[in-house]
Amino acid sequence: MPAPAVVTTVEALRAVVDGWRRDGERVALVPTMGALHAGHLALVAEARRAATRTVVSIFVNPTQFAPHEDLATYPRNLESDLAALAPTGADLVFAPDVGEMYPEGASTVVTVGGPSEGLESVARPHFFAGVATVVAKLLIQCAADVAVFGEKDFQQLAVVRRMARDLSIPTTILGVPTIREPSGLAMSSRNAYLSDEERARAAGLHAALARAAEAIGSGQAPADALTRATAQIEASGFTLDYVELRDAETLQAFEPRSGRPGRLLAAARIAGVRLIDNVPVTISPDHA
Repeated sequence: MPAPAVVTTVEALRAVVDGWRRDGERVALVPTMGALHAGHLALVAEARRAATRTVVSIFVNPTQFAPHEDLATYPRNLESDLAALAPTGADLVFAPDVGEMYPEGASTVVTVGGPSEGLESVARPHFFAGVATVVAKLLIQCAADVAVFGEKDFQQLAVVRRMARDLSIPTTILGVPTIREPSGLAMSSRNAYLSDEERARAAGLHAALARAAEAIGSGQAPADALTRATAQIEASGFTLDYVELRDAETLQAFEPRSGRPGRLLAAARIAGVRLIDNVPVTISPDHA
């Protein structure tokens, strides 16, 4: 199967999408920053199930990086990404440059309250304004019926959903469960920064979260489960930013007796690489 066609301007993107729409086709968007791996390809597969045409955007968005973060070294290889997409049946890649996405004089920033508060915002206060701004632009530029995001970036998914609702953007936001390596480590473009030994130790992040989620679901006090998870994560060689239990829909404080789903979320650094992960928490009716 050939690699998808590539367009680099909003004008060219809209021309292709407009043609599909005249034919009555449904369009899905998969926003990415490239360095594609199996997790991204699972998003493309979901997009193809949800629509007749699929656009994959590849854009390393500078507004979501702080000056001390890895914007300059973030992996970029469009040729490799196109080869990875060839077997998926994706129809089009939108690969703009920074000037196309942020023309000279651009001064509009989208900020989202609610689910953006706390967690990632503590260490990365710039992050969600950058994400919300670029995703809003992509949804408008592509006029997608559906946009597909991974649950690994769970807070980001909640922020995008809130932003789309609040701005009345008529795009359905779909979340896809995290794709993991055999060890349980969540697939991430930043895993490439880790050695094999560091990658093996990094799997301890998910293992600790999974054990804590099971314990909470079985009736253990969340504070005790989180204390144990913290110790296990740090024993794997991580420096922990946070591990918190939140309401899965609002990302507010979780109330075990509410009957609502919970989410256990964590961010931690190993060998200088910051990784995030999360797992669902369901309280057994016997322990609610």
